[in-house]
Amino acid sequence: MGTFKVIPKEIKEQVLSRIKNDGISVAQAARDAGISDNTVYGWIAKTANGTNNDALENVRLKRELAGVYEVLGKLTAELSIYKKKNGHWS
Repeated sequence: MGTFKVIPKEIKEQVLSRIKNDGISVAQAARDAGISDNTVYGWIAKTANGTNNDALENVRLKRELAGVYEVLGKLTAELSIYKKKNGHWS
């Protein structure tokens, strides 16, 4: 069994803020704070109070959007290279 330690309120608020506002993954925020993922997930669940877990959904959507931007950037770069090679500029 693991040891039990009290985590200061300020650390808890900072971790949750980074996840919610900065889009950092739970795993990364937990690792940075030196706590377990399960602890953070517990905080999120308590914070959500049964309101469809808006905080987790927000984080998921931010990550998904970042992935879409990454794909869009790659496709735009590929299109630019294609147009240069084929002399097609609009």
